Amino acid sequence: MQDYGSLVNVVEIAKKHKNGEMDIKTKGEKIFRILEVIKEVPDKLYSGAIVNYPETYEEGNPELMRKVMNSIRDLHKLLKVKKGFKKKDHEIKAFDVAHHVGLSLQEEYEMLYLLDERQRQEYLKRHLTKVIPMVAEMEVMKKRIKLNGHFRNLPSLGFEE
Repeated sequence: MQDYGSLVNVVEIAKKHKNGEMDIKTKGEKIFRILEVIKEVPDKLYSGAIVNYPETYEEGNPELMRKVMNSIRDLHKLLKVKKGFKKKDHEIKAFDVAHHVGLSLQEEYEMLYLLDERQRQEYLKRHLTKVIPMVAEMEVMKKRIKLNGHFRNLPSLGFEE
């Protein structure tokens, strides 16, 4: 269990499965910090917790977010992923796009601990700065692998077996 979490609202039940499971869409409302876990809550089948809602700072850096959005689009282009965003770039917050950049679960939690939008934007920027060159190199490697062996049938190059 993590120290921080996100209060969410269920926006849509997308699909109900025969075994009782559901595919749902949620919207994160605010971050909470767990102060104490209550293992047994009377008349409930689940645990509970005492939490507080730390103050967050939602004012980001518009120029930094523009750069982050451009990098996300570059990443998606490299991966051949078509992804549209419902909001305009100047309206987007880091949490709106965090799940579009390939963060690990641990990285998502690390970002959740950041209570300042500028810190979250910087986190995404650093992640993209690290990931985009790796993905680009993977694409180059993929092209090399596809070419591998295609020249061995050319007698003038001496690749005959």
